[in-house]
Amino acid sequence: MTKLLLIDDDQRLGNLLTEFFNQHSIQLDHALSPSDGFEKLEHGQYDLVILDIMLPEMDGFEVCKQIRKNSEIPIFMLTARGEVMDRIIGIELGADDYLAKPFEPRELVARIQRIIKRTKIKSLPKNPTQIKIRELSIDTDLRQATLNDEIINLSTMEYNCLLLLATHPNKTFNRDEILNTLKGIDTELFSRSIDILISRLRHKLKPYTFIKTIRGTGYCLVGAISESD
Repeated sequence: MTKLLLIDDDQRLGNLLTEFFNQHSIQLDHALSPSDGFEKLEHGQYDLVILDIMLPEMDGFEVCKQIRKNSEIPIFMLTARGEVMDRIIGIELGADDYLAKPFEPRELVARIQRIIKRTKIKSLPKNPTQIKIRELSIDTDLRQATLNDEIINLSTMEYNCLLLLATHPNKTFNRDEILNTLKGIDTELFSRSIDILISRLRHKLKPYTFIKTIRGTGYCLVGAISESD
């Protein structure tokens, strides 16, 4: 059974979502504070974290940042403010998706199911389990990327973005195509969020330059691909 962790200080919301998720065979654990959430994450096995931005002790951005130091678990952020900047910051810190309150529970379930499905897919390319482009290697079975045999710490969205570009070397993707592919659903598009995602990937791939900006169009990963089973 899919198991989620909600970190939100709204007890009523937690009760409503617990009941709703149960109808979809999803177990939801609820932490009312960041400290409780960290403890549950340390001792439990979860498929995804639903994280509110407005929290006691520390805000959701800081919680997201702390989780990302040690884990690549998918993070879905919630906020009552619904501001574009919140969404950009959340993605910049490693969140996988974002929804503003109030929201339709069915939409939340649909988005989460898509994230989990994509996270659990062991091989997005049809044939290779290893993709090598110069110093970069991607193991699609382990969902892991290495640079000169050193593991790169990537969030789920960063890995999926890199894999998308790497499986189509020298092909240019515009921002809308990248975001729609990663989300897998029609959502409001935030071009800057893709720019931030690409910037993070470039930083983690230093000192090498794999991702090229095609001015006025989008991005592509340059290099010759070498595949092996």
